[in-house]
Amino acid sequence: MLDCLLVTFILNLVLQPLVEPDLGWHLRAGLDLIAQGWHLPDTDPYSHTMSDWHWVEHAWLTDGGLGLIYRGLGPFGGLGLIVFFGIVTALAWWTAAGLAPVHRTYRLAALVASLWVALPFLGARTQLLSLLGVALLLRIWSRIQQGQRQWIWALPPLFLLWANLHGGFTAGLFLAAVLWLSSFLMKVCVTWQLCQVPRDEPVLSWDDLRRCAVAMGLAALVTCVNPYGWGLYVEIYESLTDRLMIDTLREWQPVSFQGWAGRAYGIYLLGLTGLVAGWYRRVEPVRWAMLLLMLGLSLLHWRNVTLFLIVSLPLAAEVSALSVASCLRRVPVLKSHAAGAVVGLAMMAGAALYALGTEHLEHVWQSGRTPDLYFERTEYPIEAVRWIRGHREELGTRLYNDYGYGGFLLWQLPGERIFIDGRMPAWRIKDRLIFQDYVALNREDSPQLMVLDRYGVDWALIQRGSPLAVALEAHQGWTTVYADNKVVIVRRR
Repeated sequence: MLDCLLVTFILNLVLQPLVEPDLGWHLRAGLDLIAQGWHLPDTDPYSHTMSDWHWVEHAWLTDGGLGLIYRGLGPFGGLGLIVFFGIVTALAWWTAAGLAPVHRTYRLAALVASLWVALPFLGARTQLLSLLGVALLLRIWSRIQQGQRQWIWALPPLFLLWANLHGGFTAGLFLAAVLWLSSFLMKVCVTWQLCQVPRDEPVLSWDDLRRCAVAMGLAALVTCVNPYGWGLYVEIYESLTDRLMIDTLREWQPVSFQGWAGRAYGIYLLGLTGLVAGWYRRVEPVRWAMLLLMLGLSLLHWRNVTLFLIVSLPLAAEVSALSVASCLRRVPVLKSHAAGAVVGLAMMAGAALYALGTEHLEHVWQSGRTPDLYFERTEYPIEAVRWIRGHREELGTRLYNDYGYGGFLLWQLPGERIFIDGRMPAWRIKDRLIFQDYVALNREDSPQLMVLDRYGVDWALIQRGSPLAVALEAHQGWTTVYADNKVVIVRRR
């Protein structure tokens, strides 16, 4: 009963409405990719500001799959996308939790806790495919440590597929290198007797380390089997080192323990630290190196929080089981009441589910089945989109849109070229840096309206009440043609 209720909790967490800002451009790219016979564009087909940019589509195969699901299921296409991302999320977390050699209930409980912390990062995000890749990498490495050498050669096909599904494969290569280097150093310490401390972790043989090195080299090599070859690495490196993007976008900021997401992550770290300090006594250098490094990266950037949640999930399940077993040993009377305690926990979980109600799943259903109606209750300007569809001839030819609306507009207004979207923060051609221009245009003190002249913008869809909206509504050269409680649409006189 308790396991069934925990699974129900997990379903509530992995099934999320279609509100991810970048889903729109991923879906549009996938639909167009299918329509064009799986031929990738050489330059950006979706913006008028950077139409000469040689666009490298990190997730081209994923986008094509999304397009097939959405188009193939017709009126149920949105639900198909929700189920797809729900399955990917559940597989990633369950694969990671499966590494813990404990009873299923502990794994499910750790899953619920981890997914609850990860909730702000879930939904229709292609990054979830890389989290599944990380979980599979950990599973393969666990099998290698157990002496199952045949799993070494699973690394090249994993990375071949991963490199075409999502650009996060580079994080997988980094993690694989960390695991190999830690194992190598541990082997050196054992061989040269530099450390006499008993170990609770298998030590790979020199032969296995050589095989792993060869397999990892092949894995890195086959990642170049993609539509862009080595250029995929160049583009990812340039994106990851762009200082303006890192300093501006929240996902690249250091973790702050303010707000719901920060507090939830802080509670998770405190709980995990307390359980480890109280009951974890194993000597596992490779695992320690991986966890400490991923913890540091997670504190450095918000986008790495889910990565640490995945790699720490087996440990969370293990120390939970150890803490319960310790309590039962120290207080024998608890063992005779264990069944009653489990029933009590099941009743508490059932009461929590009842209090949660069906509202969330109703939102999920509506966002997948009738997204236009669902978007009315979100910040997305679906009402303005409907007006544009009926009054397109009254507007201009070059659109300005807020950053968060770009992907949504590409989805809802096919054929319309946008100003900026989630693909473009690091795009630069000589002195033309679109994200820097966007930031200048949206300065709170004095929006730099000359940016609109530079890009020939003659109409704009802007969040109502924003500094730019206020400036353009008051400007003599612009007139308001539409307004609601979400956005205003203005055009040049």
